[in-house]
Amino acid sequence: MLPKTMKEYYEKPYSKEFKAMVLETDGEKVVLDKTLFYPGGGGQACDIGKLNGFEVYFVNSSDGVIFHHVREHNLRKGDVVKGEIDWERRYELMKLHSAAHIVYYKFIEVFFNGDYEKAKIIGSNVAVGKSRIDFAMQESIAEKLVEVERLSNKFIKEAHEIITKYLDAEKRVWVCDKYEMPCGGTHVKNTSEIGEIKLKRKNLGKGKERVEIMLA
Repeated sequence: MLPKTMKEYYEKPYSKEFKAMVLETDGEKVVLDKTLFYPGGGGQACDIGKLNGFEVYFVNSSDGVIFHHVREHNLRKGDVVKGEIDWERRYELMKLHSAAHIVYYKFIEVFFNGDYEKAKIIGSNVAVGKSRIDFAMQESIAEKLVEVERLSNKFIKEAHEIITKYLDAEKRVWVCDKYEMPCGGTHVKNTSEIGEIKLKRKNLGKGKERVEIMLA
């Protein structure tokens, strides 16, 4: 059984390069002792990049072991490799993920007067280009979404510190001002890094409303 991969993307979220040892290879799958590559999860897309110049096109995890999917490589067990993440992509995902949390809270304040028990999320995703949150709602969100966007941008511009930390050995939380929620993704350190955002409504069918979040 392989040991769990050390998750350096939590301890060094702004690092772009790292060195690690290859623990195992299986075809295109490469396991390292540690990594900066986020393996996806919590709705956030995985990182991509390079290992010793070879393309890492997908990353996932299972039982704490992170698998780097590498095209046409010659990596072998015991090799010390240089990893490089696609930083522009990662940084965009960090901003979109933090923005999604802020929009979630402002959305509930506008539509549910801050009553989190009434809000029913049926889906979420953080991908390159936009993040989204899906709500179970009968009413259209189109008219009030302008206010959610205004309040979200106001909060973002106030430059609130963002902290991500472990509550215990496994559970991580995202904390910003008075807001706190469980989250295993990667985030910026301050809301000011996000910049201005734009919101768009998408109807998914009866009783379903989607908020799409984009960086302006």
